[in-house]
Amino acid sequence: MEDIKVQIGYPLDIMFENLGVNKDVVWDFVDSYKLRYKDISVAQTLLLENAFEAVTLASKFARLGVVTTKTRIYSTPILENFDILKHFEVIIGREDVENPKPHKEPILKALDAFKYDDKKHQAFMVGDTKLDLISASNASINSVGVLCGYSNEEELLKYTNIVKKDSLEAVKHISLL
Repeated sequence: MEDIKVQIGYPLDIMFENLGVNKDVVWDFVDSYKLRYKDISVAQTLLLENAFEAVTLASKFARLGVVTTKTRIYSTPILENFDILKHFEVIIGREDVENPKPHKEPILKALDAFKYDDKKHQAFMVGDTKLDLISASNASINSVGVLCGYSNEEELLKYTNIVKKDSLEAVKHISLL
């Protein structure tokens, strides 16, 4: 189980390869996974503790986007189900980039959609995996790690200087900057 947990956050093809699936058949595994996932993803995805409050608060002082290794076809219904999709201006999914997290490309694509200017704006990645935080570093933006996912504080502190209990604590921290 631990072998699987450390793969959370990676795109499915990379996750399956890292778990030992032969590259020649990895897309068969991805297709099989997605066939089941599409039937259960909305009903079985739980919103992390305080995430609704975090998104609501953040939307009062920031423009929000999602950068995910999932595709939008799966991410959008999940966000709609939790009534938070309306708060996000940009969603960058796996299908939007050649290089997923931890590469900088998905974050840079989101920033471009926001017409981000680093001389006028600040950008933050709030993330619960090392991939989120490495991607933020690679894109030269700020990051806050959160402990409500699958990583522990020691792991997250390797990639960011700021780690909070959950996304609400992260948003409150950012709001004070």
